[in-house]
Amino acid sequence: MSVQTEGTDTAGGPAVRKARVPAPRGETPAPGTPSRRGAAAPYLLMLPALLATVVFLGWPLVKNGMLSFQNLNPRQLIQHLTEWNGFDNYRDVLSEAEFWHVVERSVLFTAANVVLIMVLGTLTGLLLARLGKRMRLLLLVGLVLAWAMPPVAATTVYQWLFAQRFGVVNWTLDRLGWHSMADHNWLSSQFSTFAVVLLLLVWGSVPFVAINLYAATTTIPRELYEAASLDGAGAWKSFTSVTLPFLRPFLYATTFLEVIWIFKSFTQIFAINEGGPDRLTETLPIYAFVEGVGNQHFGVGAAISFLTILVLLVITAYYLRMALKQEEDEL
Repeated sequence: MSVQTEGTDTAGGPAVRKARVPAPRGETPAPGTPSRRGAAAPYLLMLPALLATVVFLGWPLVKNGMLSFQNLNPRQLIQHLTEWNGFDNYRDVLSEAEFWHVVERSVLFTAANVVLIMVLGTLTGLLLARLGKRMRLLLLVGLVLAWAMPPVAATTVYQWLFAQRFGVVNWTLDRLGWHSMADHNWLSSQFSTFAVVLLLLVWGSVPFVAINLYAATTTIPRELYEAASLDGAGAWKSFTSVTLPFLRPFLYATTFLEVIWIFKSFTQIFAINEGGPDRLTETLPIYAFVEGVGNQHFGVGAAISFLTILVLLVITAYYLRMALKQEEDEL
């Protein structure tokens, strides 16, 4: 039932208008009402990104999965043959001891890099929060320049720094008294090659972590530090009771991203020494490339790349499970 109220129309005479009465309880709004359009708006906004993901990521992944079930070598490519061999590529890869050595090497290499990156990045981010405006700006410019340098350019710089005959590192060590290092070949052994690559990856990744965590520190209310100081908390107690709880979500997210980024790193390792010496510094992405493109066994390379994705999913799932469990325990 509606309520009638009197008003004045444009002609000056009385006008009658109806006041809206809420719909009875239990009735749903008709399709096309503002509430339904508002509920659908987020999905419509996400649609372009979803389509781009399907086209540029989903379809190549499907094609790669199809190749992993084929016997695809130069002969098949030239003759345009499609030879399906089922799970033979996966059986061949999983039965090789070299594959499991590469998996172990990749996991250890990723763990060492991520630990160093997170420790140094966190310390640098906390330093940024403590510095004055001018020194903070100077350090931020340096971090951004290091972060923005293309991987191939950064790798070329490190090759020059660690060059055997005219490298700056060997020259510096020689001047400091280590004369045996004057002509040292840093790329002649597995350990030293990994050390150079580790320095390169850490140098390029610390800025991302430092800037992220510095931005996180700006969200911490100053009143909490004042309250901790009034309670007699020192620097370490203020960090563990105030700073760390606020930074913990950012640390989880940044560590997750760094695990993915380091595990799939290809350019730096391949450009330094192409996985040498004697293929002892190959990680899973390098191993997939060498077996697939280098040895022209494209089906095997596709199978290795698919297994690489599965290994990365297992690692990230394990990390996320630990992070979520720790958050639940804190609640």
